[in-house]
Amino acid sequence: MAKRILVTGGAGFLGSHLCDRLIERGDEVICLDNYFTGQKKNIAHLTEHPRFELVRHDIVNPYFAEVDQIYNLACPASPVHYQYNAIKTLKTSFIGAMNMLGLAKRTKARILQASTSEIYGDPLIHPQSESYWGNVNTLGPRACYDEGKRVAESLFINYKDQHEVDIRMVRIFNTYGPRMHPEDGRVVSNFITQALLGKDLTIYGKGNQTRSFCFYSDLIEGLILTMESANYIGPINLGNPREFTIKELSQLIRDILGGHLKVIEKDLPKDDPTQRKPDISLAKSKLGWEPQVNLEEGLLQTIEYFKKELNIDE
Repeated sequence: MAKRILVTGGAGFLGSHLCDRLIERGDEVICLDNYFTGQKKNIAHLTEHPRFELVRHDIVNPYFAEVDQIYNLACPASPVHYQYNAIKTLKTSFIGAMNMLGLAKRTKARILQASTSEIYGDPLIHPQSESYWGNVNTLGPRACYDEGKRVAESLFINYKDQHEVDIRMVRIFNTYGPRMHPEDGRVVSNFITQALLGKDLTIYGKGNQTRSFCFYSDLIEGLILTMESANYIGPINLGNPREFTIKELSQLIRDILGGHLKVIEKDLPKDDPTQRKPDISLAKSKLGWEPQVNLEEGLLQTIEYFKKELNIDE
């Protein structure tokens, strides 16, 4: 049965792909975005669709609609963007989440919170499981995002306990793919953009820190499976457990593009995690989910997208 679904941050990288999937399966979609990092072109192909509605709105302000489900994806997710206005990031994570929970309470909608692996901070255990409480510097430059998402999880669980709101929570690990902004500031977009423009690749530190990269299509599948799960509320890790050093990623991109690009080392940013790898045991057992797209395949698709974005000829 078709549902009426609200997607906050729906013009963003992941939000726009989620809107696509929901429209494809026959749902009505309200896409909410204030365009701080989202882009109209990501959802331009949907604007004339009879089951799609685009609303320019900031969830720091209340929003009212009759909906069956809410995917709360609204929040800048890359360090460059979420540190640009730290107070705004905190307000989006806290007040925005509270406004969406209030809407879910009123309409009896199921609501999913897009949380993040950043709540684990610079982890002291490896890989990271959902039972780990994290190692976050509350005063550091990343705290506006890390702590904002942590308090949002607290809000969600308390709205469930006090008001019986039907919640779901996912913790998203590094995700990449088409529709990432070329100036997103995260490592995949940085490396691809630099390589396509013939620039040296910038590595922070020695490049020995690790990340796990999940292709967008796998992540969207995980979001939908979590939302549709009968009774498991989470939090649940969604990410690819295949782990790479940043140095390995840079070499892989150079190999794909066939260039002889140099790597330049810069100082490691404060509180940058040294290891990041999800334990996805719960996702496997509760959702039957695990990533299907390997990094090499995903990078090829992402590079093709960036070539078009940057007007790079073959």
